[in-house]
Amino acid sequence: MRRLPHVTWLRSFEAAARHSSFSSAAEELNLTPAAVSQQIRLLEQHLDIQLFRRLAKGVELTDLGLAYAVPVRKSFQEMQAATDGLFRDQQKSVVRVRCSISFAALIVAPMLREFCTAHPQIEVELSTTVWGDRMNGAHIDLDIRYGEGGWTERKVHPMPVDNAVIVCHPNYAETLGQTPVEAVLAQAAIVQIGGSETDWDRLFQICGFEGPRPAHWIRADSSLIALEILSAGHGCAIISKSFARRHLADGRLVAPFDLQIPMGANFNLVEHDDAAGRSDVAVLVNWLLQQTL
Repeated sequence: MRRLPHVTWLRSFEAAARHSSFSSAAEELNLTPAAVSQQIRLLEQHLDIQLFRRLAKGVELTDLGLAYAVPVRKSFQEMQAATDGLFRDQQKSVVRVRCSISFAALIVAPMLREFCTAHPQIEVELSTTVWGDRMNGAHIDLDIRYGEGGWTERKVHPMPVDNAVIVCHPNYAETLGQTPVEAVLAQAAIVQIGGSETDWDRLFQICGFEGPRPAHWIRADSSLIALEILSAGHGCAIISKSFARRHLADGRLVAPFDLQIPMGANFNLVEHDDAAGRSDVAVLVNWLLQQTL
């Protein structure tokens, strides 16, 4: 097996092949044309082939040179991509955020482009869970949790979302009527979101209904999944308007009743104690708290 050529020879060859000029390659590589010419000559001697034809004005690749230039250029491109991907710009800092899959997909993700445009020096890594637990060494800087608090972290910021409403497909709304009726809701096809079972109890209390909670026809572990189930045309669910905003805005779903149900608990932005004092974390925290959810 022939020993691989020196990488500096290959770099000069790739640049010269791309520019069809030793001088242009030298300018790109911050070398002299003579140095580029010498490195290519050494490469040709090593390979025992002629890679370029030297012309009166410039150079051109031989057939073997053209064939060799393709894999050499691809190799340098792959090395550059790997370097960029694995060893990111050290001028950038990374803030790692975790939240439920619904909060991430329906609220945080659509806002991130605006933040990244305003703060290009900060890279946000967003990870999701179905239920946000306490931070347990998962290298998370910020956690958006649903609950009543009682966590041990020192900095916890409320992130209130809109009250919940009954949402459904426009076609299914026709079966519910224009005002809540106990007998109708008791027979409705309920999409029950895990962890929010008491929402229907509170809805019945608000409406003055005395019957038991309606039975569900299917369960979903997140608002995101429930919204997709409803978009298929069947059933209704109680979901925060903040989560359903885009579905309601584009008409995929509707809120058939002018009736709002307070959320059973609150969302909170929790800072990991290890992130205390970090300016990039503070910037993202302040920005998130200023958004209208």
